[in-house]
Amino acid sequence: MQKVFIFIFFVAFLSIPAFSQVKTHTFKLEKSEFLLDGKPFQIISGEMHPARIPVEYWRHRIQMAKAMGCNTIAAYVFWNYHETEPGVFDFQTGNHNIAQFIRIVQEEGMWLMLRPGPYVCAEWDFGGLPSYLLSIPDIKVRCMDPRYLEAVDRYIKTLAIQVKDYQVTKGGPIVMVQVENEYGSYGNDRTYMKWVQDEWKKNGIEVPFYTADGATPFMLEAGSLPDAAIGLDPGSNAANFAEATKANANVPSFCSELYPGWLTHWGEKWQKPDTASLMKDVKWLMDNKKSFNFYVIHGGTNFAWWAGANAFSPTQYQPDVTSYDYDSPINEIGQATPKYDALRKLMASYLLPKQKLPAVPAAIPVIEIPEIKLTATASVWDNLPEAILSPQPKPMEMFGQKGGFILYRTNLIGHKKGKLRITELHDYATVFVDGKYVGKLDRAKAENIIELPASESANPQLDILVEGMGRINFAEYMIDRKGITDRVSLNGMTLMDWKIFTLPFDEAYLQNLKFTSGEKTQPGTFFKGEFELAATGDTYIDVSQWEKGVVWVNGHNLGRYWQIGPQKRLYCPAPWLKKGKNEIVIFDLHQLNAQPVKGTTSLEPKQ
Repeated sequence: MQKVFIFIFFVAFLSIPAFSQVKTHTFKLEKSEFLLDGKPFQIISGEMHPARIPVEYWRHRIQMAKAMGCNTIAAYVFWNYHETEPGVFDFQTGNHNIAQFIRIVQEEGMWLMLRPGPYVCAEWDFGGLPSYLLSIPDIKVRCMDPRYLEAVDRYIKTLAIQVKDYQVTKGGPIVMVQVENEYGSYGNDRTYMKWVQDEWKKNGIEVPFYTADGATPFMLEAGSLPDAAIGLDPGSNAANFAEATKANANVPSFCSELYPGWLTHWGEKWQKPDTASLMKDVKWLMDNKKSFNFYVIHGGTNFAWWAGANAFSPTQYQPDVTSYDYDSPINEIGQATPKYDALRKLMASYLLPKQKLPAVPAAIPVIEIPEIKLTATASVWDNLPEAILSPQPKPMEMFGQKGGFILYRTNLIGHKKGKLRITELHDYATVFVDGKYVGKLDRAKAENIIELPASESANPQLDILVEGMGRINFAEYMIDRKGITDRVSLNGMTLMDWKIFTLPFDEAYLQNLKFTSGEKTQPGTFFKGEFELAATGDTYIDVSQWEKGVVWVNGHNLGRYWQIGPQKRLYCPAPWLKKGKNEIVIFDLHQLNAQPVKGTTSLEPKQ
């Protein structure tokens, strides 16, 4: 037995590469440039986010970036995507596996800039911070609040274990790590910034660091660090780089975010920035041998509840759409766009005579799905969990709920009709009296008052079903809890004695829904249908005839849709489909009858 053990150990030992066989590199900061193995190196980076891309497509998207002329990938790590509960991390399953993503980057001959936060912005829910922090009533984030630091410390220690062996100094592709993100747009706690950097160092990060801020003096002063490269968001001309040099002449600066596209909020038209201006900026950066990063080269998708929101005043709220197509060079479905082709041609013009860009990878197959009939229905009102009693409403974070919907119920005593006010509604509510729909309130439109009609009941039942949309991910109003975050009053009387039902609409909830074939009379309905496929492929589920809600295909949450647009089609990747029978479930806040659904081949109708 001992001899067998020794033999197995010896074979296993031989299969491990000797340390001397691992090719390590050096990456250093000089005053005006980056040095890779002692030679000047121009970073030409394309950014993409593993959490927004099905794991099966990671390699394809990385190959697409390389074929456009990039030598580096930049990637955010979303803290809240990996730590859903305090101390409960997932770095193994599906597209949570950051180490696998990094390995693929290296296998494709690319370098990597890691952007681990803890705050990232990224139009991602709460800027990547975990929602459990918001269960602390007076929490302060992105500063030296010890409760926040304790959580950050746990995250950094855990993530560092996953990534530290992939630094260039260990033979991996990671050349730089970003400290925080655009901190000069938020705060001025330089002690906090230094603390974050030191935490990474304590946990084994030894490659250079960089910060990223707007090219303005106050942002650079508040957000930069003495020994970190200066990233400019954006930096595309001599004046931008001059500001960075003024802030710190001892480190190199680069364009950490060059925007080939832009984000879109619900109710807007799709944002489609001018390509000519982009080409001019890229040409200037290439001509001047400045390093830069396309933010984003490929956006992907804000599946489930992960889309964020903006707010630049206390009363403003702008939730982001589900798609993160971003009008980027590689579109949401992974196809090369005319913008991609133009950039590839420009980048190729800077190659040496015998150099060539790799061939553009073949596109992923796309399919159409004929009209799907949704014949089974289930009412949220018939599928409520156990009630939680509370004197007044509380937001969903106080119950450990991360996203979805939440129902508030009380009986009216005293005032029974008149002006109902929801103070600090976050974010969209449908209101019912005795099961009858009264109307909706929308935070994005600054709506918080609705007229309640008279009821024949002695003590009418008031139901307020609230959808929590994206948490604010940028600037000073980031503390953005979901549900009813203050109070409800009727004609000035504060309403008390509530029953609260948490509705995360997670996998367990969906599996336990009781579907029937009957029609429903109270809005708030799930619709279910089945469809057969002879072959799978990427598709977009067209819900243009529906009002507002969420779509699941084979249990995968595709995200939100809304009749106000612009998005009325939700991306469904091929790996989430099956040959043979497939299931689709739609929850709509308003519709009582199913409408046609089909699979199409593009985000927008083709012109």
